[in-house]
Amino acid sequence: MCHLSNTLIGILNFFTFLFSIPILWVGIWLSKHGATECEKWLDKVFIVLGVFLLLVSLAGLAGACCRISLLLWIYLVAMFLLILVVLAFTVFAFVVTNKGAGKVLSGKGYKEYRLGDYSHWLQKRVNDSNNWKTMKSCLQAGQYCSVYQKLYAKDDVNEFNKEKLTPLQSGCCKPSNDCNFVYQSPTVWNSTANSNYANPDCRAWNNDPKVLCYDCNACKAGMVQDIKTKWKKTAKINIIFLILLIIVYSVGCCAFRNNRRDNWK
Repeated sequence: MCHLSNTLIGILNFFTFLFSIPILWVGIWLSKHGATECEKWLDKVFIVLGVFLLLVSLAGLAGACCRISLLLWIYLVAMFLLILVVLAFTVFAFVVTNKGAGKVLSGKGYKEYRLGDYSHWLQKRVNDSNNWKTMKSCLQAGQYCSVYQKLYAKDDVNEFNKEKLTPLQSGCCKPSNDCNFVYQSPTVWNSTANSNYANPDCRAWNNDPKVLCYDCNACKAGMVQDIKTKWKKTAKINIIFLILLIIVYSVGCCAFRNNRRDNWK
């Protein structure tokens, strides 16, 4: 019974070790075959995560099963740092996603988004040219606007105005409502004679499927809203993950105590 903690840590780290292998493989595959900026960025995330899980699980597995206190100590330090990182990210996610929401438009089923409504930290991230190049590549590779075009292709203007568009569809795949462009199809809008637009997004809009409103502030705002929604969900899941990490860390501490006690016998 006194060594149950060692057995539990050994089993948990065995499964973590198995889990790290496909993560590492995906990262290596993306580094060799990734075609877009989005995929090239993701390969580093998968490789770093895979290597971290691999090394930590091996340290925990060897430390618990072979009673090597030094390896178990390294495992506990890594787990403690992971708990701090997850806790910090969770708090940070709630703070930076606290501001900003879609603007309800009269007679429209969809909302529009303003970049200035969100936290300065998120605004700074999407306004960075290198960051936006990567994000725009992700949007284009994900074919958000192509799917949007096919989904609403048969809509007339009245039907389109009733649609519940996602933040990315609203911001990146159509011009702003401020422009008063004439609807032809979800991705084709004719400009009016007035060229003195108060909203700079009106001049950024282009009917070319490769351009559309990808360089509009509304698109960046849509991306921020999408990030905000996902981060809030992730932060809530992280609370459960934190509880599990603390439980595993506590069991690891018991295993470490057992190892030291055995070494003194």
